[in-house]
Amino acid sequence: MSNMSSNANFVIPLPAIPSVAVDGTAARFPVRRIFCVGRNYAAHAREMGRDPDREPPFFFLKPSDSVVDNGVSVPYPPQTRNFHYEIELVVAIGVGGAAIPIERALEHVYGYTVGNDLTRRDLQLAAREQGRPWDWGKGFDLSAVVAPLHTVKRIGHPTKGRLWLAVNGVVKQDSDISKLIWGVPEIISFISESMMLAPGDLIMTGTPEGVGPVVRGDLITGGIDGLGELGTPIL
Repeated sequence: MSNMSSNANFVIPLPAIPSVAVDGTAARFPVRRIFCVGRNYAAHAREMGRDPDREPPFFFLKPSDSVVDNGVSVPYPPQTRNFHYEIELVVAIGVGGAAIPIERALEHVYGYTVGNDLTRRDLQLAAREQGRPWDWGKGFDLSAVVAPLHTVKRIGHPTKGRLWLAVNGVVKQDSDISKLIWGVPEIISFISESMMLAPGDLIMTGTPEGVGPVVRGDLITGGIDGLGELGTPIL
């Protein structure tokens, strides 16, 4: 990748830098990439028709500009009739690296928060059945809701805590981040074996069982103990 001067002339205006809020400050965390872990809770793997005991972790990506702040309304996306929520623990990388050993992985974390991996489930499942990539089901506009980050300096590294999501006040997902099949250190190590992690990367660590659809007019709420809550109206 070539190095470009900050004064370089670009043929189109530079796009805005995607970012998420940092809790308790006016600062923003710039987002470089969004890695997502597939089927990282055993009960969710089973509800999706897969055996969690036989699969190593796998990953997909969302565009960095798909991030949505807490409280921002999300329009019901086009080309789907089965629009799903997926509540998740989100990890923010503050120090980059490659081939990171598991025992050093947490040194690379800037902070944690709660997120919602919005999914066009019908498009995802159709792609899966045809052996095609999940991009159209997972990487569409405004598909990554991310609440304000809580820094490691303030909260440490959470390993347990209730993870929940409700639609219009009715709880649909209710689990604990201690039930992750692959924990945060292992996930960081796995990703860094394949490509170099960098400051600004986010990792959405997977969702528990109870995923389901929402429609226009619904309000999605959710949270993780110690990491706050999020709310997303669907327009």
